[in-house]
Amino acid sequence: MELVTPAIGLIFWTTIVFLLLVFILKKFAWKPILKSIDKRNKNIEEALKAADKAKKEMESLNADNERILAEAKIERDSLLKEARVMKNQIVEDAKKQANTEAKKLLTTAKEQIENEKMKAITELKNHVADISIDIAEKILKSELSDEKKQRELVARALKTTESN
Repeated sequence: MELVTPAIGLIFWTTIVFLLLVFILKKFAWKPILKSIDKRNKNIEEALKAADKAKKEMESLNADNERILAEAKIERDSLLKEARVMKNQIVEDAKKQANTEAKKLLTTAKEQIENEKMKAITELKNHVADISIDIAEKILKSELSDEKKQRELVARALKTTESN
């Protein structure tokens, strides 16, 4: 059993070396290690706070984006509605103007047709009058070539004039 049980001297010196090592670590290494661990903890906490803050800002920005998008859609819809109204008004105005122009053209065309008709009737009357005068002249020439016929014609004309 001697192999399994350590000697008292070994236990003593091992304890002294261990206590010396703990003292040296506590004196020189423990504080810097704890400071670096505390510093790392603070950095991690700050990073978590910054991440939360960034998350809240992102949520706020998303909400703003949604609001802006909704406003843009509403504005787009109103602009489209306004454009449709303007288009309809322009089309209606163009139709009215076209109808007015068509009526003016129709009226002008009717007036021109009426004027041309009157002109044609006048020309036809003048032509008929000329033909009638020519025919009357030829008849009178043939009737007035004989003296007896001239006297009869004058008598008939007088009779007609007296009866009127």
